[in-house]
Amino acid sequence: MAVVTELWRYPVKSMLGERLDEADIGTHGITGDRSFALIDTATGKVCSAKRHDLWGKMFTLHARLDVPGRAIIAFPDGSEHATDEADLSERLSSFLGRQVALSSTAPPNASIEEIWDDSKGDKMYGPATGESSDGNAVIAYPASLASPGDFFDVSAIHYITTNTLREFARREPDSTFDVRRFRPNIVIDVEGEEGFIENDWKVVRIGDLELNTIIAVPRCVMTTLAQDDLPRDPNVLRSTARHNRLDIGGLGMMPCAGIDAAVGAGGTIRVGEAVQYS
Repeated sequence: MAVVTELWRYPVKSMLGERLDEADIGTHGITGDRSFALIDTATGKVCSAKRHDLWGKMFTLHARLDVPGRAIIAFPDGSEHATDEADLSERLSSFLGRQVALSSTAPPNASIEEIWDDSKGDKMYGPATGESSDGNAVIAYPASLASPGDFFDVSAIHYITTNTLREFARREPDSTFDVRRFRPNIVIDVEGEEGFIENDWKVVRIGDLELNTIIAVPRCVMTTLAQDDLPRDPNVLRSTARHNRLDIGGLGMMPCAGIDAAVGAGGTIRVGEAVQYS
């Protein structure tokens, strides 16, 4: 038996998200997911914790949807501010130590920077643009690969199984493979199965919702970062590279966990709902 065990939404790209009991899902993913992002006003790039030497503090900010088109951002000091507050971009700039602008639309030809961990291999999926403060290469690649103007990297929905997380934990007991490190929208548990089982799935159905596999999710340094009670752990990405390196078409062999999927048919799903897969 397979069931939905968790649902997650991330209203602001690269900030921590919110756990849901149910979710409305259409072709653009969960309502309110990745509705906003920060833009580096000096470079025009979309701010991402993939470049954690610049934007790692984004992982100390929590975002939740208030109403469609408006999110609430909680700061570490306990203060909360809505995305429609006129001075929020300045507050965020002061907090992050770099000038940013909150946006609900990705600029044309926007790009994202990522610190390239050497465990991912030599084949980078974007040109090197410099070096991070810890001496690793920094690459850049187009933002909004899923559709122009949005803030999804590859697809509007990402799901992962608890089976995959348990398999990593079994092989690497000194690291914590908490689902929060992987930032999925949907978490599925399949009773009685072991291993990286979603690698072989093509279609997932949950009620009226139909999800069609695009690719397995190539993981990045975001999985290693500290958040809430989780410590920084570079071994999470290196373990993924050791145990689940998959051929991602023109990207070559990449450390993967979970699936990027396209929405074939939308629907409302709930925690505890049955899942069919093939």
